[in-house]
Amino acid sequence: MSSFQIIVGSMLGGTEYVAEACEETLLALNHQTTLHLQPKFEQIISKNQTWLICTSTHGAGDFPDNIQNFVEDLKKCTVDLSPVKFMIIGVGDSSYDTFCKAAKEIENILLSKGCKQSLATKTLDMSEEIDPEDLAQLWLKTNKDLL
Repeated sequence: MSSFQIIVGSMLGGTEYVAEACEETLLALNHQTTLHLQPKFEQIISKNQTWLICTSTHGAGDFPDNIQNFVEDLKKCTVDLSPVKFMIIGVGDSSYDTFCKAAKEIENILLSKGCKQSLATKTLDMSEEIDPEDLAQLWLKTNKDLL
């Protein structure tokens, strides 16, 4: 059993649904979870945790408003984050050249801080006929041995 900090970046709420579906799946797999809809860096546990970051991209490749302060604090962080494992789900629309840019950027930030990526970033393309919650849950279930 692992412990997950689920960190959400969402403008219109769709990514929140993805994060809540992930929480449901992780709980069913007997993991512990804490969901952060308004993430504050100083309140997110980093020791013996896996961070699952679910974020959309807004505007011209920007982070959603609710996660911007978290990202800025993460960039400035001087604490050793090497024990943190992370996974990312990016939600976007591939008809934009900034498709899942926020997810890719936070991946680079976390790697630059020494965090360890557990799974390759999962991108969900909302321009396709998909159920993003189902795809996120399937991704977790398929990779349950790596969690």
